[in-house]
Amino acid sequence: MLTAKLVDSIWATRKADSLNGFKFMQAEVIGGSTKGQRLVVVDTIGAGIGDKVIVCTGSAARKLLGNDDIPVDAAVVGIIDEDCNV
Repeated sequence: MLTAKLVDSIWATRKADSLNGFKFMQAEVIGGSTKGQRLVVVDTIGAGIGDKVIVCTGSAARKLLGNDDIPVDAAVVGIIDEDCNV
């Protein structure tokens, strides 16, 4: 899993039929060795631009959506309420 900040919405009027109904956003990784990397994520929990979120990738993202055949590689699984600097 990754921590990221949602930086923009992504609109795609033409896409694979299996992606219809999903909300896409651009996220920027905020920690770890991939800090600064941007990725497209599916948001099913109602996060918004500026929110810090937890993102799962790969097959875990597809399992969250309930279908391993959906071509999704990253999904928001949580909104971070507070950072813990330990």
